[in-house]
Amino acid sequence: MKHRKLYMIGNAHLDPVWLWQWQEGFQEVKATFRSALDRMKEYDDFVFTSSSAAMYEWVEINAPDMFEEIRRRVAEGRWNIVGGWWIQPDCNIPSGESFVRQGLYGQRYFMEKFGVTAKVGYNVDSFGHNAMLPQILKKSGMDYYVMMRPMPNEKGLPSRLFWWQADDGSKVLTFRIMFEYLSWGKELGGHVRRALGEFKDPLNDLLFFYGVGNHGGGPTKENIESIRALNDDPELPKLVFATPDQYFADMEASGMSFPVVHDDLQHHASGCYSAHSGIKQWNRQAENRLAAAEKYSALASWITGQPYPLEAFGRAWKNVLFNQFHDILAGTSLESAYEDARYLFGEAMAIADRALNDAVQSISWRVGIRQDEGMKPIVVFNPHAWASKVNVELEVGGIGPKTVLTDENDTPVPFQTVQSQATSGGRYRLSFMAELPPLGYRTYKLVAESESLKGLGTPIAASDLVLENGRFRLEFDRDSGAIKSLRDKKAEHDVFAGPAARAVVIDDKSDTWSHDVLHFNKAAGEFKAVKVSRIEHGPVKSVIRVVSRYGDSKLVQDFAMYPDRELIDVSVTVDWREKFKMLKLVFPINVIFSKHTYETPYGTIQREHNGEEEPGQSWVDYTGLTRQTNKIYGVSLLNDAKYSYSISGKELALTVLRSPIYAHHDPLVPEPDGEYSFIDQGIQRFNYSLLPHEGGWEQAGTAHRAAELNCRPTAVIETYHEGDLPLADSYVASSADNVVVSAVKIAEGGGDDLIVRAYETEGRRTQAEIALPRFGRIIRAEFGPSEIKTYRVPRDAARPVVETDLLERDV
Repeated sequence: MKHRKLYMIGNAHLDPVWLWQWQEGFQEVKATFRSALDRMKEYDDFVFTSSSAAMYEWVEINAPDMFEEIRRRVAEGRWNIVGGWWIQPDCNIPSGESFVRQGLYGQRYFMEKFGVTAKVGYNVDSFGHNAMLPQILKKSGMDYYVMMRPMPNEKGLPSRLFWWQADDGSKVLTFRIMFEYLSWGKELGGHVRRALGEFKDPLNDLLFFYGVGNHGGGPTKENIESIRALNDDPELPKLVFATPDQYFADMEASGMSFPVVHDDLQHHASGCYSAHSGIKQWNRQAENRLAAAEKYSALASWITGQPYPLEAFGRAWKNVLFNQFHDILAGTSLESAYEDARYLFGEAMAIADRALNDAVQSISWRVGIRQDEGMKPIVVFNPHAWASKVNVELEVGGIGPKTVLTDENDTPVPFQTVQSQATSGGRYRLSFMAELPPLGYRTYKLVAESESLKGLGTPIAASDLVLENGRFRLEFDRDSGAIKSLRDKKAEHDVFAGPAARAVVIDDKSDTWSHDVLHFNKAAGEFKAVKVSRIEHGPVKSVIRVVSRYGDSKLVQDFAMYPDRELIDVSVTVDWREKFKMLKLVFPINVIFSKHTYETPYGTIQREHNGEEEPGQSWVDYTGLTRQTNKIYGVSLLNDAKYSYSISGKELALTVLRSPIYAHHDPLVPEPDGEYSFIDQGIQRFNYSLLPHEGGWEQAGTAHRAAELNCRPTAVIETYHEGDLPLADSYVASSADNVVVSAVKIAEGGGDDLIVRAYETEGRRTQAEIALPRFGRIIRAEFGPSEIKTYRVPRDAARPVVETDLLERDV
């Protein structure tokens, strides 16, 4: 066996949060790093591997002398930095931009502090890995990847070592860890002998991980001594102290060929896609608020000179990235850890809110608005680089029976008042449909009195059970509260094959992770209607509210239909009081020969309708052929807070929540009469939308509509004043609907260059122009399928636009 080799990777898997809070993790990081440094003094050939920039920052701040010692060991090559991300995150739930920021902040930190960047991506404990990661890793300076879950019993792979390929063609050489990323015993003999069966041609050499982990610890003296002793056994392979960097370099240099895997790596711990609704929703909200705040802060810095809060944005993003740690975002930590996470998300969102407000108000204050004592101007900002037509609602005062709303050209705009958030006289909630220019703004005017402009807009037909506009007829069942039918009058097609938006309660006795559970299909019952009634009716929208109950729980769904929008918005409030249960909203889709597409981080993936719980981002689509007309038809389901879906046959389901015990891990069995704290008890709110469509989701604009639901316009109530900016303007626009501008920010590292990032959404090669009309710039680019591209735009027009990688380094 001595011609075979085990590359012995001394490491300590450090969960900064799990069955403990971050303060305990903070201390354990220091203790583990100290132990690794001590082993280096005792054994000249020992090398240590560690990831996660967040932990190094802790040590830098709290133990600067030890940090300097680590820097020296890194320079010697005995301390190997891997996983150039801020933390080892959940690898399904964060957005594409969050994965980019993991690398941006992690790799730049490592370069600044140690003069190196990681070459090996490293997520050894994450619960599945989305299929876009190879591109993101590659464009963040990492050519290799180490993972462990899913394990062989959860997903078959052709080899321990394989090329993992993304849709754009990017590949990273990937190793799936054998058995565990740690070792518990002092002696490694049994652990090593387990690996003997893994030596298969053409893969002659393997990575082998040792060291006490989870709560830290790292390699022990006994570990190291046993490695030396095991090398005297002729029946064992050669054991060498090594790093993942060395292993991958040797494997590439060997000339061997490796199989290619073009897929996501699933499934492990399917319950984690929905466990703890709070952490999932805060994550989605923080990602979107920071994206909008950065866009307008960057633009305002060029337009008005408003200072760009680069350092504050860095701190906000690092809070979000830390909370994306796999045991936090997955919902598997102890209850008190979520109080800590809420504080970090709160700080991040407060930074984003302040920055966004400073930016948009610095722009709106420069808009020239003529004086009119009877007029209240409202400047509405669109965070997306396409023209948006969206429902805008805001709290205002001073609306009377003769009040009218106009656009910047004094053209009347239909509006209505809906229930105010204030139960007090003199305050109103204004609702209107805004037509906004791409990544820009438009000024609307609330005029106190005008008889000549009254009578605008015609409401749709609406009763307590039916909403009907020019395209759809939506009818509810009074007893169940479910959608009885949704008829597409233009396509002459019944969208659903049975009762839809059914709230189905599932028995779920699994642990917090739902270990070894792929299907949640043991129905315990359904919510039944208490009241179905029309609660809003006007020229902008009409709304039917369905109030239903199951056991001690209450569900309120407000279904909104518009005269001129071909989607249905639903606002949901759940008061959940059940235990060991799951809640799904079920939609039976009336098509045949279907395909099912899920949004993933900066990409999409098609999956089978086998009923397995699947991770997804803000939308999923079910498209096929209609029986009667044999035409392509489908339904996109969009949401602003959830990540878990299932499709069983024709039933598309959104998993709303599940209520296991906090941090319950099999095989421990809870006491039947024990007192435990259960996840997702109480009130939560979120929104989803139904987007029925002829043709595919691509033609329906699903990606745009989902983004509009998740990142809404910002409205500023202004006053009249002089200014050099027009009443409406656009700053960034993409010429191709399938090329989404996802980030506009100021470049890291000083200066005032803009960074513009965009990605292709439909999996097809596309030529696009990204225009910055106010600044006289046009970015012309060809995007491969699902390709992410980043550009540096200098303020000085004499300097050219340059493509960069995801670390903002010139390509």
